[in-house]
Amino acid sequence: MPTDSFSTDRRSLILGAGAASAAVVAAATGVFAGARPAFAAAEKQGPMKPNVYRFNLGDFEVVTVQDGTVPMENPAGTFGVNQTPEAVAELATANFLPADKLINGYTPTLVNTGSEVVLFDTGTGAARLPAAGNLAERLTAAGYPPESVDVVVLTHMHGDHIGGLMADGKPVFPNARYVTGATEYDFWSSPDRLSGPTEGGAKLVQANVVPLAEKTTFVKGGDSVVSGITAIEAFGHSPGHMIYNLESGGRRLVLTADTANHYVLSMQRPDWHVRFDMDKDKGVATRKAVLGMIAADKVPFVGFHMPFPSVGYLEPKSEGYRFVPVSYQLDL
Repeated sequence: MPTDSFSTDRRSLILGAGAASAAVVAAATGVFAGARPAFAAAEKQGPMKPNVYRFNLGDFEVVTVQDGTVPMENPAGTFGVNQTPEAVAELATANFLPADKLINGYTPTLVNTGSEVVLFDTGTGAARLPAAGNLAERLTAAGYPPESVDVVVLTHMHGDHIGGLMADGKPVFPNARYVTGATEYDFWSSPDRLSGPTEGGAKLVQANVVPLAEKTTFVKGGDSVVSGITAIEAFGHSPGHMIYNLESGGRRLVLTADTANHYVLSMQRPDWHVRFDMDKDKGVATRKAVLGMIAADKVPFVGFHMPFPSVGYLEPKSEGYRFVPVSYQLDL
């Protein structure tokens, strides 16, 4: 190396070391050349999390929209009700989750096939505002105002799925026709449900679903909603609970609705009973069959209560499955 270059580099190194030492002293004393007084910090803005996730599935555009989230106490009172609270707590803590509380999210899914806009489930409605009940507003922000929805599909008729159908006695999706399972509708619309443990749910069905019956198509397993979207019977969580298979351009996705209600406590232990499953043994059998199909076929799925954006894959693990959140797979 030429002498002049070496000397210049050496001087730069020495000067740089001196400057670094000065910076250390300045940092220790709080004195900087040209420093100005610090002003009050900006106000904290609070947590900010995404609530819309949009991706392509072949020729379909799929949008998951978080209606909201609600904290819950005592996970063992809902998940693993046929287990000891200690077993539930152990599984939660092994997965870096608190044992005494959880957050329940609600995620309807919208599918734009290119010819029709199809919405699956409608969230909680105003009953849960402001924590949840935000679907219409967030759909609009995603580019799909309620007026743009052509078809509303109800996977089942629990309140967090039908609560957003009506507002002030009027349909939230004024231009839509409706699709739901025949078995589910027949169960909930029966006058026999208006008393006893089904009373609250049946009254909501009478208010939100029955008035739309003339615009509703009632389906069974194997029926098509629109081209590329097929109904699958997945009874147990409710008497006529349905899930849906989507296929477009050689890609496939399964909408599992409430087949599994927690990404750890229902996925890793599918045989654990869930308080909200109306037929708990059938719920277990359905959960095992559906999760097994998704894992074996290695296809993505959307779960209504999965962590947002609620899209992922399943890896067989021990007694059940590990939920693997989607990353960039659907972008390729």
